[in-house]
Amino acid sequence: MNDLERFLATVSFQKVDRYPYWELGIWGQTYDRWLQEGLSEEELKGDWFRGEPKFAKLDKRDFIPLNLEPIPGFEEKVIAEDDRYLVFRDKWGRVRRALKEGEAHGTRASMDTYIDFYVKDRESFREFKKYFDPYDPGRYPENWEGLKKKWKIRDYPLYLTENCGFGGLYWNLRNMMGTVRLSIAFYKMPDLVHEILDFMVEFFMKVAEKALREVEVDAFIFNEDFACKSGPLISPKIFREFLLPRYEEIIRYLRWHGVKVIELDSDGDTEPLIPLIIEAGVNAHWPLEAASGMDPVRVRRKYGEKLALYGGIDKRALVNGRKAIEREVYRKIAPMVELGGYIPTVDHTVPPDVPLENFLYYLDLKRKLVEN
Repeated sequence: MNDLERFLATVSFQKVDRYPYWELGIWGQTYDRWLQEGLSEEELKGDWFRGEPKFAKLDKRDFIPLNLEPIPGFEEKVIAEDDRYLVFRDKWGRVRRALKEGEAHGTRASMDTYIDFYVKDRESFREFKKYFDPYDPGRYPENWEGLKKKWKIRDYPLYLTENCGFGGLYWNLRNMMGTVRLSIAFYKMPDLVHEILDFMVEFFMKVAEKALREVEVDAFIFNEDFACKSGPLISPKIFREFLLPRYEEIIRYLRWHGVKVIELDSDGDTEPLIPLIIEAGVNAHWPLEAASGMDPVRVRRKYGEKLALYGGIDKRALVNGRKAIEREVYRKIAPMVELGGYIPTVDHTVPPDVPLENFLYYLDLKRKLVEN
């Protein structure tokens, strides 16, 4: 089987020669550590989602690089700075406080603190909309015709947008309003939230139409991150009222254009929302964060073949040596391979406390589990 055939068969619970070899990536500080532990820059460089780092021997995927962010966006500028921190405004109009450590690697040592967000009411949202012209030529790459020719002869999965290129419905609401203001707005300003969501759906469809008309697309990701360790940031009631109708509308549109796989990406404990995710028409869910109790074996046994699953391998086990890695891999991957509809990966990007030796052992062990 080639990479495309294997991916589509896996997600639809059909028989495969093996599961896809994917991983989600590493921190910038992990990159530095593994260089010191013996890998070369040539072996490490590249996009993990596209399967590019040579040493990991991953399967290939590709992503249509649509620009669904604000164009030109707000002026990005530094507001304050000292030896350790940077306060700045980004293209979404958000004011953020960032730790400088790790900045050069593309992975700061901690998440930014978000201080302010642009959309506060209907007036500010209508001003914000000016940055989202769906027909701006900058939404498509300059080499679009060349990419179309390359994708026409591919044997690997093609996704509609970059991972996190569009985000999702909750994701973009949060980018505009922030978690706290959005949480209040569902109750205090529901009409505004509905207006924003309707606009987002229309914007997405208008931008995506050309790509879906001219290229055969296999998959799409709703990047949401709408849960934390203890549970979702929204209730099932809020999901059903605000998000479910828009999910269904987007998914109908994608299916009409032949997109076979719809994925939902969220960290945290999303389980209270899984029945609604399935109802919406989502095919697959990842990365199944172990620290939040998202065990792929338990989730599969509860929901059967209604949802393919990716991930769930506890990154913390990779810190603790071969025995811990073996326990984690055999407890989760072995039964999931038998149950089908599963792509094993670490439950997020790999942090810098994981030695290269341990990661290589994990990769080797999970391959042997289905190859022997």
